Amino acid sequence: MNKIKNAIKRIAGKIKCDIVIVPQDKHLSENQSKGYRCGDNGIFKGMPLTKEQQELSAIARDIYSFYPYDGKYILDEARLIICQSNAKSAKLREKYEVAEINPLGDWTGGTNVDTGATNRKLGSDMADSVTGGGLHGKDLSKADVSVNIYAFLKAQRTGKSVSLCCAIGDDTIDGVPYSEIVKQAKEYIDSIGGFEKFAEWGLF
Repeated sequence: MNKIKNAIKRIAGKIKCDIVIVPQDKHLSENQSKGYRCGDNGIFKGMPLTKEQQELSAIARDIYSFYPYDGKYILDEARLIICQSNAKSAKLREKYEVAEINPLGDWTGGTNVDTGATNRKLGSDMADSVTGGGLHGKDLSKADVSVNIYAFLKAQRTGKSVSLCCAIGDDTIDGVPYSEIVKQAKEYIDSIGGFEKFAEWGLF
């Protein structure tokens, strides 16, 4: 419980926490007690990152190191558009001389003035994946988390798009045991700093 409270405080500041923890459905728990199996039907797609996407990720992380606030960035071949909140356009222009910076002017952003729904992302996010945004599962045992991560990683290794599907009860996907897919997904999440960093930056 303290870990949850500490995470909330670290992310949202000093606010009143209302935490309710409910045990997993008894039947579902028993069904998975002898090993991990796919608990839902789904399709999954992994795409290799383009050079443009890798460059844009580096730019976003660089800007965030100075301005840890809302920002939107587009890189279309040689054209770079930077929309960064809580930043002076003139300062950004000193570092990114050829970029179009805050075309509509300086802005504030933040959850108090500009709040969207969870996973409301553009299709360019997460290497062109099917969801076009965040993963929807609650934890690594869910196919919509682990199989998406597996497909993404395989696409990076092979340099090719990866399309997978699974059905409820499957214990093997793409010739790999479901338990191994969950293990690989956990190792990747751990390698990028855990779910908090994953929520912050996505798969890459």
